[in-house]
Amino acid sequence: MPDAVFDDPRLAAVYDALDPDRSDLDAYLDMVEEFDAGSVLDHGCGTGVFALRLAERGLRVTGVDPAEASLDVARAKPDADRVTWIHGDASAIPRSVSVDLVTMTANVAQVFVTDEDWLATLRRLHGALRPGGRLLFEVRDPARRAWEGWTEDATRSTTTVPGVGPVTDWVQVTDVRGGGELVTFESPNIFEVDGTVITSRSTLRFRSRDEIDASLRASGFSVDEVRDAPDRPGRELVFVARRR
Repeated sequence: MPDAVFDDPRLAAVYDALDPDRSDLDAYLDMVEEFDAGSVLDHGCGTGVFALRLAERGLRVTGVDPAEASLDVARAKPDADRVTWIHGDASAIPRSVSVDLVTMTANVAQVFVTDEDWLATLRRLHGALRPGGRLLFEVRDPARRAWEGWTEDATRSTTTVPGVGPVTDWVQVTDVRGGGELVTFESPNIFEVDGTVITSRSTLRFRSRDEIDASLRASGFSVDEVRDAPDRPGRELVFVARRR
């Protein structure tokens, strides 16, 4: 089940406004060009920001997400009809899909907390790629222990959203297991106009580079390289894997 921050209609409607800086996508746009991709499957497309930027460039784009509320936001955006939207997880991708590139931006790869779900996702994405096609995704480097900065004092902010009013939100960790392998946190969102509080709770898996490498190879990929994230140097690992 998707977290409320993505699947609650009221939270999905303000998601883009609360996270307006999407410069993290620039590196992915550069790689799409670098690898001369003509078709892309954006797995975990959310509100469609990246999928629509790809479609603007004339690419054939499929966006997949399990959060219906986020897809509703995506479908309502200008030129949304240029993207094929699919509601569901990787298992919902039609067998007929064959693309040059699959992307998972914004640390989507960390939401798969069990090995079973992670491997099943990789295998289905492998099947959606043409032979030689690439899978691109990022994860936070567990050695940097990013969750230690997820506190109310460090992350609390208030954003005035047009048509909605001020919304206050923050992130706070509630549980850390396995020395940081599994991190659970909650994100309260306060709609100041009427005082409504909607809290989203999430758990992320922090896998090591070696674990991810092994899981990719077990799913039919070869790992071409692991890059640094240009906008977050030293903090994230960007995997470039190829369908064997």
